[in-house]
Amino acid sequence: MADLLEIDGISAAYGRIQALSDVSLKVPEGSIVALLGSNGAGKSTTLNTVSRLVPVTKGRIRFAGEEIQSWASHKVVSAGVLQVPEGREVFRDMSVRENLDMGAYRRSDAAGIKRDLERVFEYFPKLQERLQQKAGTLSGGEQQMLLIGRALMAGPRLLLLDEPSLGLSPVLVQQIFAIIERLNKDGLTILLVEQNAAIALGCSTYAYILENGEMALEGASAKLRQDDSVRRTYLGG
Repeated sequence: MADLLEIDGISAAYGRIQALSDVSLKVPEGSIVALLGSNGAGKSTTLNTVSRLVPVTKGRIRFAGEEIQSWASHKVVSAGVLQVPEGREVFRDMSVRENLDMGAYRRSDAAGIKRDLERVFEYFPKLQERLQQKAGTLSGGEQQMLLIGRALMAGPRLLLLDEPSLGLSPVLVQQIFAIIERLNKDGLTILLVEQNAAIALGCSTYAYILENGEMALEGASAKLRQDDSVRRTYLGG
């Protein structure tokens, strides 16, 4: 299986604060890869370097074989890399339909847009029920669905998911992750940042663990679930 995303020895900083040091990871096409770690470990920064929201000071990032670490962020999006940020960043005063339309704003293929909108409704029927409702009035779970749906409207090849379980009830977390697994089975490659290590290791095939901006551990997700240090630190066992 070819690697769709390769991060090779990247470093990044916020001013004088070193956020990432020599981080490397690979995301094979068609897989779900998890990136785990505590608050401040550098997980979101890693995603932001791929999306070109944070500059890389060292190293290379390749997507579909092309180096993208010097690209503008809009070019990364056009290539098919879409990030779903943490924090429920919907356009709150716009309707659900307008939010979804914003996901497709760079596209001109009307038939494809219509097809993808129908696909979003298959994954998230609640969004179809609330098309004219302002996004800011949706529940937290519905806003998370809308964020993923908006990203899907851009036609991604790689989805970067940042803390999709954050602030959701256990029932909603299960629903969201069921959709994530379904998206993957339908062919979408996913790099998942998540603090809920148990559910992330349960749905991914491979995982990396960051500590203080450096890669501390990696391996098959099933194997990491049985690792004593991982169980003590991240799984509460």
